Amino acid sequence: MAKKRAFITGITGMVGSHLTDFLIENTDWDIYGLIRWRSPLDNIAHHLPRINKKDRIHLVYGDLRDSDSINEAVRICMPDYVFHLAAQSYPKTSFTAPLDTYETNIQGTSRVLEALKQYKQDAIVHVCASSEVFGRVPKEKLPIDEECTFHPASPYAISKVGTDLVGRYYAEAFNMTVMTTRMFTHTGPRRGDVFAESTFAKQIAMIEAGLIPPVIKTGNLQSLRTFADVRDAVRAYYMLVTVNPKGGEYYNIGGQYTCMIEDMLKYQISLSPMKDKITVETDPDRLRPIDADLQVPNTAKFEKHTGWKAEISFEKTMQDLLDYWRERVASGTQFLTR
Repeated sequence: MAKKRAFITGITGMVGSHLTDFLIENTDWDIYGLIRWRSPLDNIAHHLPRINKKDRIHLVYGDLRDSDSINEAVRICMPDYVFHLAAQSYPKTSFTAPLDTYETNIQGTSRVLEALKQYKQDAIVHVCASSEVFGRVPKEKLPIDEECTFHPASPYAISKVGTDLVGRYYAEAFNMTVMTTRMFTHTGPRRGDVFAESTFAKQIAMIEAGLIPPVIKTGNLQSLRTFADVRDAVRAYYMLVTVNPKGGEYYNIGGQYTCMIEDMLKYQISLSPMKDKITVETDPDRLRPIDADLQVPNTAKFEKHTGWKAEISFEKTMQDLLDYWRERVASGTQFLTR
């Protein structure tokens, strides 16, 4: 019996790399990862010996903005399972590059699904939307369930509304097993430094190393977030495609721990031996023109369907994220102070 094949777009990102770790450890699947020729390989560096030997992990080149490359990648992979994670994923950037965000995220998703319709229509597909689709939610609608009205608060969020709807369209119009997820805030090691909890951890690590003054620069600290660990997130994605997958379904997924960004920052600072010397300062450049400030999920639908539950504590996630940045700073790598 032929081994199953998984196709991960965005394999070099935080989520894609952790999903690769999970699948290598918990399945015998062959993994095909979509990368651009210029994709940094840092997050999958520990897999490079295996990739070089063509041992279960294979890299295929393509770009979500190029139909020919996506068609060829799918034709090469012929996947049984697809995790479409690749995106322009930074909300703040989307305000200055909205058209690039729309093309990458909406049209890119359509290109992936169109290629699958042509070459591997029976694949089980996860399309990753975002909790940002809900945007500005009134307090009386918390916790947010799947039927909450979309009110996107950035071009990124608008693009993820499109991503969500494109996925559901292919499921309904072509009887494909496509499911969409709205994952709420998820983080941990390898999180990009443009996201709040990761830039805070990076700044703390740089302060501890004496590279910058003991001042943490922040954006909006009054946003309410529910935090999940990326390692719980990828386990959820695996269960999504393997536990009775139903085409056209859409799920909220998220953690158990809810707090203000300000409280998350205070906890990170408490983990540092420099905690009594660190101060906090608002940086206007880190503020969005509009923010989705109440992001608390109702995950009952997904948990009931799959049996998944978040297992990794907020405290462990934050400790591991901070230690990740300490290791990177200690390696001598130079960083932008962002």
